[in-house]
Amino acid sequence: MQSLGPSHDPAPSRLSYRVQRWMLTPGIRLGLRIGVPGLVLGAAVAAFFLTGDRVAQITGKIDDLKAMVRERPEFMVELMAIDGASADLADDIRAALPVDFPASSFDLDPDAMRDTVAALAPVESARVRIRPGGVLQVDVVERIPAALWRSWSGLSLIDAGGVRIARVDSRKDFPDLPLVAGQGADRQIAEALLLIDAAAPLGDRMRGLVRVGERRWDIVLDRDQRILLPVQDPVQALERVIALHKAHEMLDRDLAVVDMRLAARPTLRLTEDAVQELWRIRGEDAGGQDG
Repeated sequence: MQSLGPSHDPAPSRLSYRVQRWMLTPGIRLGLRIGVPGLVLGAAVAAFFLTGDRVAQITGKIDDLKAMVRERPEFMVELMAIDGASADLADDIRAALPVDFPASSFDLDPDAMRDTVAALAPVESARVRIRPGGVLQVDVVERIPAALWRSWSGLSLIDAGGVRIARVDSRKDFPDLPLVAGQGADRQIAEALLLIDAAAPLGDRMRGLVRVGERRWDIVLDRDQRILLPVQDPVQALERVIALHKAHEMLDRDLAVVDMRLAARPTLRLTEDAVQELWRIRGEDAGGQDG
């Protein structure tokens, strides 16, 4: 009897069986029926439209459509309105925001404009918005000058926080504002304003305050008089001087300096003429005694 070789097994292999089962799942069948043709069609369409000329045409049409929307009347801004600013500051704002009206609201950036306006020295805060009716509205809170500050760089307006507002050509331009001078005076303007209030009884005799060594203040009066104040509690020291003046008319005398730097030992310094007169009187008294 002739021997037969190994018989062929008609059953599929395990891998083939799994692939066949996977191909029969609904998702895969749907993908093969719809997805693959769709990808082929999409690739053909992309190949057709993404040529250089086609891309330029599509881009041009999109730009034209955008321009049509941007330039519709309801999106156009016709003018700028500025509230809260003086005439000079309003001119500076218009120069800082050179908008060519009419302009599309899509081409304006209110946040960037606000930052530009707020960066101007005289501006404490700003708000920029587009109002209905095509108005670019700029609302400003302007810094209020509190004093004139004389430094090595010249004369400047500063507010109560010591922020420099603008340069000033002459003290006469702001005669009602107090004058402070010296390095660091702007950083201690709050204390300077307290001293100015305390010096109100001196009236128009007060000429200004000088910051000395960035540590303390001198009060400058007319007739070249000075009140030297201590580092600590300068307001109280000034009030003591004013009390002495009211009681004894001290500042009406021939004094050059009232030194209050040592609270326990105030010192008075006479003017040169007063010193000469004192020496003359002492000389006459000494001569009379010798005679």
